[in-house]
Amino acid sequence: MNLIIDIGNTVAKIALFEGDTLVEVVHDFNQTLERLPEVCSRYEVERAIMVSVVDLTDEVETRLAGLPCPLLRLGADTPLPVENLYETPRTLGYDRMAAVVGACTRFPGRDILVIDAGTCITFEFVDACGRYHGGNISPGLQMRFKALHQFTGHLPLVECEGRSLPIGKDTDTAIRAGVLRGVEYEIEGYIHSMRTKYPELLVFLTGGNEFSFDTNLKSIIFADRFLVLKGLNRILVYNYNNDRI
Repeated sequence: MNLIIDIGNTVAKIALFEGDTLVEVVHDFNQTLERLPEVCSRYEVERAIMVSVVDLTDEVETRLAGLPCPLLRLGADTPLPVENLYETPRTLGYDRMAAVVGACTRFPGRDILVIDAGTCITFEFVDACGRYHGGNISPGLQMRFKALHQFTGHLPLVECEGRSLPIGKDTDTAIRAGVLRGVEYEIEGYIHSMRTKYPELLVFLTGGNEFSFDTNLKSIIFADRFLVLKGLNRILVYNYNNDRI
């Protein structure tokens, strides 16, 4: 059984894979991983991989040290099944790379754009030869709502859920429509721009945020909430099969 630990800006995800099959996903606190010992007690874990976009606390380090199996910490020195062309690999958030690997595993030999809508929205491109060219980072939904409130004198903090109109009729609906439509149009713009150069481009959408994506491009989009976890599992297996762990 493979243990996958993805520590994000907001939450940590702990997953178990049997081969390529996702068995269970558990959400945990990214500052404690307090559920990790209980999860490990229920499965015979043989190997593990961890990626984090935050600094690990002493408590998290203690729990990782107590794992009953070898742990691969994904980073700039980890061998990958794709070629990394990012110019500053040590500044790269490797959850982004895991998403790319997950998409390439499903559709090898294709040009792919991976859009991850989490705390931030990231856009990653990998070509048909398996070369990761890099990507862009944009504010996520909650970040946009909070920024409008925090950096203005009178705009309220609006929730994502609520009355949604094409054109706002009051301040709340104006902010909600502006943020949601802005994200939608931003994503559509990236897809359109990339497809002019790569007509057979496949598009993956993943991440924790759910938002309206009502577009005529929907037919070419593959939605997969667990793309990062699947990519981490692929990287773990790749290193294990090549005797690197």
